[in-house]
Amino acid sequence: MISPREFHTRRQRLLRRIGKNAAAVIAGAPAAQRNRDVDFPYRQNSDFHYLTGFDEPESLAFFLPGRSDGEFVLFCREYDPKQAVWTGHHAGLEGARRDHGADQAHPIGEVDKLAPGLLEGRTRIYFPMEAENDLPARVQGWIRTLRAKARSGVKAPDELVALEKPLHEMRLFKSKGEIALMREAARVSVAAHRRALRASRPGMREYQIEAELLHEFTLAGLRAPAYPSIVAAGRNACVLHYTENGAELKDGDLLLIDAGAEHEYYAADITRTFPINGRFSPEQRAIYQLVLDAQASALEHIRPGARWNEPHDAAVRTLTKGLIGLGLLKGKLDKQIEREKYKRFFMHRTGHWLGMDVHDVGDYKVEDEWRLLEPGMTLTVEPGLYIAPDCDKVDKKWRGIGVRIEDDVLVTPAGHEVLTADAPKTVAEIEACMGTR
Repeated sequence: MISPREFHTRRQRLLRRIGKNAAAVIAGAPAAQRNRDVDFPYRQNSDFHYLTGFDEPESLAFFLPGRSDGEFVLFCREYDPKQAVWTGHHAGLEGARRDHGADQAHPIGEVDKLAPGLLEGRTRIYFPMEAENDLPARVQGWIRTLRAKARSGVKAPDELVALEKPLHEMRLFKSKGEIALMREAARVSVAAHRRALRASRPGMREYQIEAELLHEFTLAGLRAPAYPSIVAAGRNACVLHYTENGAELKDGDLLLIDAGAEHEYYAADITRTFPINGRFSPEQRAIYQLVLDAQASALEHIRPGARWNEPHDAAVRTLTKGLIGLGLLKGKLDKQIEREKYKRFFMHRTGHWLGMDVHDVGDYKVEDEWRLLEPGMTLTVEPGLYIAPDCDKVDKKWRGIGVRIEDDVLVTPAGHEVLTADAPKTVAEIEACMGTR
């Protein structure tokens, strides 16, 4: 787990980034109601957890560089022994200070009364402008309160700045502690994919395979998937974000599984595609091998100093060349790439940042240039080909084949490390693993 010292270090880094005349404010995620008297399992906002480690609703944090009475002020629920009988332990004000490093802790009901005093004299306020809560309106209200006292010499902040920029740049680079958590999420997710592969048989339903995944996650103590599992049999694999997971697994079809566990707020994200009956048909094998070759091409370009787009461009070139070779595209390679003809079959990027969010934060371009990869960054590499069942531009034998292969990759000083390499991936590995069922 992330240590209290690391949370403290993160806050200090943020304070240095925003500067001594500024303040930063961030709100925790609210509880979300599922239906009458039932809430969804609580999951704290990733940015809020990253800075505080405080995982309760009704919470709000101020970060105040140079403040003599303490730079980290947390507003939260007071401890209520009657509520604890129903919903269990919660930190209260004392726990916020003792266990989460808050210099000061106040009841959440007092935030509107005390916030203007915390912001007085600051020139800039950083807060999440993308947040879907009432914080932007509350910040404006606190500023109006201060401006109403201008004749008394009170100075109100005159600049509002997006907190996402400095904070998400911090989150882009993973510490040793974060990488350890991601390794564990990857290890459990690999075991789940192996379990699902061995369990799959014609006649089962997609949700039964989803149950195998969740069983392995939960058995290891990782009770939440990082995202809704995609278990897509046959033509369903051509729907990129398919989550209905109700169809029958049919003999002769492929099964695409995109699933990963979350471990202490850190995600894994793996996709594997395999034949339900254990043997690839010639057409399935050809498409699968092409996607695997494209992934290998992309991985060759993941190293410090390479630009973000290089793995994608390499995968596109390999896929397009292969599609021409199979007769699915016609024309000269460079012209087909220039005209983006491959997008009929490969319509997404080859990867995304990975971390506390499965599509993690961080800019992909810096000053209009694709950013350079650096050690500590984590990303996915996931080329795919999806030949729609109704695609009348190709021979019928190809229609309805959907393949994606996805791994989690850490950029290292020497190049890269595939965190999910133990999930069977080559044709021989998959068929051998399924042959032991």
